[in-house]
Amino acid sequence: MRVLTTPEEAFERVPGFDYRPYYAEVPDQDGGTLRMSYIDEGPGLGPVVLLLHGEPSWSFLYRKVVPVLTAAGFRAVAPDLVGFGRSDKPLEPADHSYAGHVEWVRALAFDVLDLRGVTLVGQDWGGLIGLRLLAEHPERFSGAVAANTGMPTGDRDMPEVWWRFRRTVEKAANLDVGRLVEGGCARPMPGEVRAAYDAPFPDESYKAGPRAMPTLVPTTPDDPATEANRAAWRALAESRIPLLTAFGDSDPITGALGPVLRKKVPGADGQNHTTLENAGHFLQEDVGAELGEAVAEFVRRNHG
Repeated sequence: MRVLTTPEEAFERVPGFDYRPYYAEVPDQDGGTLRMSYIDEGPGLGPVVLLLHGEPSWSFLYRKVVPVLTAAGFRAVAPDLVGFGRSDKPLEPADHSYAGHVEWVRALAFDVLDLRGVTLVGQDWGGLIGLRLLAEHPERFSGAVAANTGMPTGDRDMPEVWWRFRRTVEKAANLDVGRLVEGGCARPMPGEVRAAYDAPFPDESYKAGPRAMPTLVPTTPDDPATEANRAAWRALAESRIPLLTAFGDSDPITGALGPVLRKKVPGADGQNHTTLENAGHFLQEDVGAELGEAVAEFVRRNHG
């Protein structure tokens, strides 16, 4: 597998994200390894919150959430998915698969970092990956927060707004990552923040990950990921691990998925589910501190 690594100088002007990046090697499933980047903040012995971003962002998305969690005494671990942020970027879209991303995050979180008693926070693809891990490795988790996310099986069609997004990503000669993130927000985005979302991708050759991810979402019942996701749903339907939904009120892509999670997952019963106002798909960008407070309250209530 051929990969690119974004030069560190590309991140020099990223605002409000002065956290030390850490790096770890995980198997690339092709006989080699990939370098994944992550930030690891807060007390080492505090409850662990695993913050998983989605498409086409990176851990920078959680910069308003992390200080709320660390101030509450929690350890915040926010990886960059393979193909994003400071992590290695495979050159070919075909190098990406749903199963591959689940395994890469599993290897980092459990094999390398040996995280236990984890509270997951998953948004967008962070939830598609994280909910699979929750279902497949329940012994590692003490709770989960689903934020503008779900776990599709392809048995129901995706909303038209999502299909428009997928067609844009597939057809764009120059994929404007910052513009895509900005378009998923309900509030204005400063230019330097938009540039920070572009920073991991110096040119088009670095963008195989953002281009591939929409094509990996199961949209038909025979998708390669469908059976694994169905199995995960069966496991979650019997799970008492606490689950909180924290969705934005202005996300046309995932808005309908919150009620599905609350209905199907027993661990969602009795939780203080919240809908955050004036918050789009990237609710961490719009209302990061408020999301952080909701997560902190959930951890205090349910951890241990």
